[in-house]
Amino acid sequence: MRALTLSLGALIVGTAACFSGISGSNAAVSNGAEPDSTPRRTKAIREITYTDAEFDGKEIVMSDAEWKKILTPVEYNMMREAGTETPFTGALYNNHEHGTYYCAACGLVLFRSENKFDSGTGWPSFYQTAFKKNVIEKVDRSLAEVRTEVLCARCHAHLGHVFDDGPEPTGLRYCINSPALRFVKAAK
Repeated sequence: MRALTLSLGALIVGTAACFSGISGSNAAVSNGAEPDSTPRRTKAIREITYTDAEFDGKEIVMSDAEWKKILTPVEYNMMREAGTETPFTGALYNNHEHGTYYCAACGLVLFRSENKFDSGTGWPSFYQTAFKKNVIEKVDRSLAEVRTEVLCARCHAHLGHVFDDGPEPTGLRYCINSPALRFVKAAK
């Protein structure tokens, strides 16, 4: 099992970043891989260990107040209030780099780049998860239609939805919000 640790928010990155709630790359990656250009948290000092393993059953349970201290307002809206990003605007929908996608809230491995495809919907789309056990699927009746919501198995963060109109071999399309993901580029 490979573990990758990112120290998030350990550096205060300029006054402008503090006011906007985001900063440039302020993550130190311990395995030599380059962190992505997705905005980083500046609200809290914490460390997330990114592991490429199947979920071990140890859930992370925190109050809304605790999540608000850790997540940016956009991340909180997406992952704790089931928000969604505007299509074609997310940092990762058009990412074609080789690497791994982790839960932005807790670091659980969710998807791999070899399972990503262009769905034309404007969100990062995958036809399968890294490990089936790493996501929870539940019925979502929040709109006029019934959908299947996808949650991180470890921290129960809202990731997006899964549909049955994806490519073979699974026929699935996991349609995921960019702010719910952290992409780590594969080491060369």
